[in-house]
Amino acid sequence: MALNLEKQLLFYGSYHHHPVNIGIHTVCVPIILMTAFLLGTNTPPLYPLPRWLTIESLPPNLGVLATVLYATLYILMEPVAGGILAPLLLAGTGYANHLTSTYGSTANYWALGLFFVSWAAQFVGHGAFEGRAPALFDNLVQAFFLAPFFVWMEVLFYLGYRPELKARLDKAVRQEIDKYRKSKSQVNGAAPNGSANEQPAQRAG
Repeated sequence: MALNLEKQLLFYGSYHHHPVNIGIHTVCVPIILMTAFLLGTNTPPLYPLPRWLTIESLPPNLGVLATVLYATLYILMEPVAGGILAPLLLAGTGYANHLTSTYGSTANYWALGLFFVSWAAQFVGHGAFEGRAPALFDNLVQAFFLAPFFVWMEVLFYLGYRPELKARLDKAVRQEIDKYRKSKSQVNGAAPNGSANEQPAQRAG
């Protein structure tokens, strides 16, 4: 997956244009991400660290390593936005480690419940409002990686960050959606025409 910010946001934005669906994702995507990181903190440290690198709330378990991977890729994609998001992700995962070490299975049950409810809400958003299947059906890895950063960029755009990029993306997303709707209408229109053309041929035979 190329780390081209504009290209990646265009891909994801073309599946998330309706304001209600965007609102659902703005709430649910961070919940899904952080509960997934929390569940990953149940693993033991995957390798030892020297004492000077050890942070008590961030042992090198699966949740922390996934957080570092996401944060690194986001910084590479957009240094300013990624650099602001990275410490927030690490702080959230540090708190997730505290929850699993303090509350154990109770924290896991809550995380699983929130995880599945948030996924269900997103499918409702796509089916009832967007009218288009989620991006994960076209590119699973790209969608899982992009969703949190797309939400973060939407927040930053709302606050006035990089308005020229926001304008270009809005225009490109509208073009992509128009292209998708035209192709969909052509497919839907071809079926009745095809059936109508077949009937005379059958009668003639």
